[in-house]
Amino acid sequence: MIEKKYAEDEMLSLSGIQHFHFCKRQWALIHIERQWEENLQTTEGRFLHERVDNPFLKESRGDVVMSRAFPLVSDQLGLYGVADVVEYIRSENGISLPGYEGFWKMNPVEYKRGKPKIDERDEVQLCAQAMCLEEMFNVNINSADFYYNEIRRRIQLNISEELRALVISLSDEMHYLFKKGLTPPAEKSRNCKYCSLVDVCVPKLTKKSVSARSYVSKHFNDACTGDP
Repeated sequence: MIEKKYAEDEMLSLSGIQHFHFCKRQWALIHIERQWEENLQTTEGRFLHERVDNPFLKESRGDVVMSRAFPLVSDQLGLYGVADVVEYIRSENGISLPGYEGFWKMNPVEYKRGKPKIDERDEVQLCAQAMCLEEMFNVNINSADFYYNEIRRRIQLNISEELRALVISLSDEMHYLFKKGLTPPAEKSRNCKYCSLVDVCVPKLTKKSVSARSYVSKHFNDACTGDP
C-alpha cells in the first residue's frame, strides 16, 4: 500500500492547477486569499460546465458509457476535484463496470469554453484528472480528450511522462505556497488583460521593479497636476 503524501486537511482543488500554470499570483489570490471576480470568459465557462456536470446522468452509446461530474482525488498529488465526463470504452484491457458486461477502459473528457491554448494550462489540468483516476482505480491512462466549445470538436491529449512530471512539480509548489500562505508578486504580461482578477491583483502596483510607495506617489501627483 502506497503511503499518503498529503493528509486530508492538506488537499487542494485540482482545478487550481490550471490557474497556477496560467499565473501563480492569480492562483494564490483565489485559493489562498479567497478572492474572485467574474468576467465574460469565466461566466461562459461556468454556464458550459453547469450544462455538462450532472452527477445523476449516465449515458450509454453502444460501446461507450459516460458518467458526468465524476469525483476525483489523489493522495499523492494532494488534489481533489471533479471530472466533467469520464467515458468507459469497451476494451479487453479495461476494468469491470457494475451493471455492464465485459471490461472497460477509462477516458476523462474536459469541456472548455474557448479553443486550444498556446501553453499547457489546460493540459496539466486534464493530466491531473487522469493521474487521479489511475491512483483511484489502479489503471493506466495514456490519453484523454478535450472538447472545445468554440471550435466544436475534440482534441486528444497524450498523457506523456514529461506532462506527468510537470503536474507533480506544479502540485508540489502549490502545496508549498499554500502551507506558507505566500502570494507571489505580479509579473505583468499579455495574459493580464484576460484575467478576471486584474483589478484585484493590480499588476503595476505589485511589480517587483516598482515600489508601492512610488506608484501611489506618482498617481497622486498626476491627479494633482491634472496629468493623465
